Amino acid sequence: MSNLSQTAIEQSLDRIARHNPALHAFVTVVPEHARALARHEDALTALGRPPGLLAGLVVAIKDIIDVAGLPTGGGSFTRDGAAPAARDALVVQRLRAAGAVVAGKTHTVEYAFGGWGTNVSKGTPHNPWDMQNHRVPGGSSSGSGVAVGAGLVPAALGTDTGGSIRIPASFCGIVGLKTTAGLLSNEGVLPLSTRFDTVGPMTRTVADAAKMLAALAGEGAHRMMGGAAFAADPLAPLSRGIAGLRVGMLNIDGIALHPDTARVFTATQALLQKLGATLVPVSLPRPMPAYLGALGQWIAADGYRVYGDLVDAEPNRLGAPVRGRMLTGQHVSAAWLVAEQERQAADIAATAELFTSVDCLLTPASAFPAPTVAEHDEDTSPATFTRFVNYLDLAGIALPMGLSGEGLPVGMQIVVPGFCEVRALRIAAALEAARGMAIEVAFT
Repeated sequence: MSNLSQTAIEQSLDRIARHNPALHAFVTVVPEHARALARHEDALTALGRPPGLLAGLVVAIKDIIDVAGLPTGGGSFTRDGAAPAARDALVVQRLRAAGAVVAGKTHTVEYAFGGWGTNVSKGTPHNPWDMQNHRVPGGSSSGSGVAVGAGLVPAALGTDTGGSIRIPASFCGIVGLKTTAGLLSNEGVLPLSTRFDTVGPMTRTVADAAKMLAALAGEGAHRMMGGAAFAADPLAPLSRGIAGLRVGMLNIDGIALHPDTARVFTATQALLQKLGATLVPVSLPRPMPAYLGALGQWIAADGYRVYGDLVDAEPNRLGAPVRGRMLTGQHVSAAWLVAEQERQAADIAATAELFTSVDCLLTPASAFPAPTVAEHDEDTSPATFTRFVNYLDLAGIALPMGLSGEGLPVGMQIVVPGFCEVRALRIAAALEAARGMAIEVAFT
């Protein structure tokens, strides 16, 4: 009898037990529950049920997503004592239905509002690429990025409102897929900005990201992505290559890149050309930094709308950085929001026109490798290259494409029109196969 799921969960539980005390990736681990589910999956397979798409895949769940029987902590003291979730979020239900085994829940920036991955309330996970120095993991899906980056689990769920999957993917050397808003269900997920919140996979490989997306997407989502073929065989598009594709190169003058990021960015462009793609210069409707500020203000307003009672409470139990960001949303005017909605609609239309001349965009996922916690600036954001994707209702995938001189991962980002996730996965798979190096942390 095959014990695929049981073998996989024991390997993950062993690595979690050995390495999580130093990494602080998981907030909750459920070993006996996970073992029972793994035995159940293997027993059904032994009885003749075909294994699910994610059979043998161990996953971790960001702690703003409901898992039945566990509290949803949201990275905040304000949720201490919260009742356990009565049922799984829909995305967790779909992972389980496809045969995945949930190992536990991972740390998050408080209420998912922060790109560095720091959490002054519940603690900051340790980026696994430098165990001598505490480097930021990227956020807000910090624990998920660390858990996958360190190989504690091969896959995790994260959420992305302005870069919260792609930034930790870049800093932790993994694959992170930001899906189109509305493609996957947010039912059972603590909100930050209902307009921009998205759920997506964080994985070691592009193939696992493709399989997770196929499992997470319902029938309607598969139709929006182009039909049932991807659901039936999510790996088929990954082998089609990218010869003939047009890759848009945005004007990023004025954005300072770390020298190693600039080097890997140039090398990735050359690799795309070697694979048969054509580079085409293009421009967004506004300079990229404009979207960083506009989306940040919008998210702050939405965050204050949802959590204003926690922000205003005295004495206050929110961490100062997140409370400060949400407080800025208190002063966003209705006039600004209405004007920004109109401007967003115009920019989305202009971007759709841009994509008639290119198939995707290539950017760094971050302007620099992960800094240390001590040297990062909490009052700034690492989301320069990610927020425009959320603002313009696009999809994007981050994947590691090289290492810095200090041995830290350097991530690149492929951006595609909304509901073109399969195209993003196809391009990422070609780059992953051609980059000529395995990018993995040396944990034993």
